[in-house]
Amino acid sequence: MKYLIIILLTAMSTLAQNKLKPPEELIKKGEFTKAKMVIDSLINSGGLSATEKLNLLFEKERMERIEKDFRLPEKKLLEYIQKYIPTAGKSDLLKWEKDGSLEYKIIDGKKFYFNRAHTNFFLLNKTAKAIKSKIEKTKRDKFREFLKKYIARIKQEKNSNGNNLLSPVTMELNYTLRVNNSAVPTGEIIRCWLPFPREGNSRQTEVQLISVDPDEYVIASNKHLQRTVYVEKTSNDSEAVFNIKFKLKSFAQKFDIDPVEIKPYETGTEFYKKYTSEREPHIVFTKKIKELSRKIVGDEKNPYLIAKKIFTWISENIPWAGAREYSTIQNISDYCITTGHGDCGIKSMLFITLCRYNGIPAKWQSGWMLHPGFVNLHDWSEIYFEGIGWIPVDQSYGLIDSDDNFVKYFYFGGIDAYRLIVNDDFSQPLYPAKIFPRSETVDFQRGEVEWRGGNLYFDEWDYDMQVIYK
Repeated sequence: MKYLIIILLTAMSTLAQNKLKPPEELIKKGEFTKAKMVIDSLINSGGLSATEKLNLLFEKERMERIEKDFRLPEKKLLEYIQKYIPTAGKSDLLKWEKDGSLEYKIIDGKKFYFNRAHTNFFLLNKTAKAIKSKIEKTKRDKFREFLKKYIARIKQEKNSNGNNLLSPVTMELNYTLRVNNSAVPTGEIIRCWLPFPREGNSRQTEVQLISVDPDEYVIASNKHLQRTVYVEKTSNDSEAVFNIKFKLKSFAQKFDIDPVEIKPYETGTEFYKKYTSEREPHIVFTKKIKELSRKIVGDEKNPYLIAKKIFTWISENIPWAGAREYSTIQNISDYCITTGHGDCGIKSMLFITLCRYNGIPAKWQSGWMLHPGFVNLHDWSEIYFEGIGWIPVDQSYGLIDSDDNFVKYFYFGGIDAYRLIVNDDFSQPLYPAKIFPRSETVDFQRGEVEWRGGNLYFDEWDYDMQVIYK
């Protein structure tokens, strides 16, 4: 008890000196129970502003979210690995933890593996990946083959007409969000935000709303960079179902860029300053970012070639892996460098951060990938070149394995037509405003749900996207 009192007093003193930052050292050490007690003590002591109290409450909730992301038992992890590597044992797990192939956390003195550590292992460990690929052909390999054939068709079309916008696809999207029947007490109002297409981008046109259930709704204007349709329902004994249907036309795009034609940036403009600046907590020019930039960029001065070097390096050195919920990550670009892996949004955030550090305007873009047979959430980015404008970059798709540079570098300055653009930035306020902290504090693709009792996290509802290609 005496030790706990000392911890609380020390933490409270530290917080006071640092403008009430949460007990970061305890959290970093995985001492979640102690950190939660410090937060409760601070809140109960009074004297905090409403914002300070909310920030501390969210840090407590963030720890609970981390605990949900790290629940994979060692036994199940080892059983899965042994399907492909029968001789694997506990000593191997320790080795793979050390080299970063297995993501885990020590929480209150106990080891917990990331829920997707077993499948990620065969993406991150080169030896294990080779073993598994010999045994089974993965869905991801099939997707890569689909992309190569698709991009070859895009090349033929571009060669014949020279346009930047190519091969439009019209899609009707049917999105459903279902709240568990036990998540909200009967008779309470459920507030729900559903994804809706951004307009004004030449790649995404002819947006048409078909229907919304319930039929009373509010569509956020296009000025909202994370665009929503807001609806409400009264809960009952069954699951609450929210649905939206809409159509749109989506174009592929590919730019032919000669590096020597890129004009100097007008560095004094608000536009340039906005898209080349740091933006805490995820775009920060840390020591790691600066050192990595020097390693990648060297003496190169041309913005196009700098961005291409960054794109190439991340493609070749940062493998894709299933990710934790973004709200549990303090700094996404730093996390990517530190762990050496990331999913689409994590890799894109690193690309954006490195571009901005090198004076290249860069921004977030995201929504869904809608390729036939491969429908999922997805994030990518756009970068700006003076005299050309914004061009798409999909760092997650990265380099395509091909001897043809058009195909190989298609996703640097190009993108396919099977996209839904919902977001032109990250961590933007929703409309109408959400009362409680979001389940996804960075992106907006699945939706958000709350009631007067609080936010409904992802384990309390489910979602589904159906696509009809016209």
